[in-house]
Amino acid sequence: MTRSAEIDIGLVVAGHGRHYVIETPEGRRLICHPRGKKSDCVVGDRVHWLATGAAEGVIEHIEPRRNLFFRQDEWKTKSFAANIDQLLLLVAADPAFGESQLARALIAAESAGIAACILLNKSDLPQFAAARERLAPYRAMGIAVLESALKARPDAAREDLGPRLAGKATLVLGPSGTGKSTLINLLAPGAQAQVGDVSRALNSGRHTTTATQWYWLDAARTTALIDSPGFQEFGLRQLDATELAGCMPDLRPYVTDCRFYNCTHRHEPGCGVLAALGRGAISASRHRIYCALWDELS
Repeated sequence: MTRSAEIDIGLVVAGHGRHYVIETPEGRRLICHPRGKKSDCVVGDRVHWLATGAAEGVIEHIEPRRNLFFRQDEWKTKSFAANIDQLLLLVAADPAFGESQLARALIAAESAGIAACILLNKSDLPQFAAARERLAPYRAMGIAVLESALKARPDAAREDLGPRLAGKATLVLGPSGTGKSTLINLLAPGAQAQVGDVSRALNSGRHTTTATQWYWLDAARTTALIDSPGFQEFGLRQLDATELAGCMPDLRPYVTDCRFYNCTHRHEPGCGVLAALGRGAISASRHRIYCALWDELS
């Protein structure tokens, strides 16, 4: 048998350090390690691997990605997942969500060409009306905002989310306390079993507590949720300040109305963005976020 005949293709469904769980097209899972010292794989990658044992292999090559969702600060880049169809940002009526972090994740998705929607959880709580109002600017800019009570009304949540997720690989992002684990366990009945399989494969349960993991929601393996670890900061250093307005759907339509080609949309005369802000077409909170990010990126 030639070397090329032994090479197979697989999907990266979990990883920790230099250990990756690869799933074959038949559904078999095994541990693979990248060749060499560099480790560039992320969950969602399609890779070519070469068997080195009954349940182990080496990653030879990563297929070209159609997208990559990541954050970048001054010191490092953190990749969440590759080749995803959409981003589901999970927020809740309680605890109150940080709008800056929400905006940053949406900007990163826009920059990567990834569709995004927001799920507002805990609609059964009295704080829900205020949380819904805070998301009004996002609805106005065309972002789908779904509402649910994952614990209080699980059947309704499952019915509402099913069509939105069907046939797609969806990365779930959200701070702790919003109901991410509830969502995963509700939609992926075998989630705990999948976690156990990965833990055994990696030989330690601790590997899956802080790592991104891929969950199939159906037996045919056409619909997936990708759970990601929480984060405190979401850097956007991959962007230049001049790209920022173009990645914010509520600001973008007014950029072409500016008098100056290099307008920063903060103080210049004849600025289309500031004019839209003045007449209420852009919310003050969103423009404040833009200005804070401009200062950070420049």
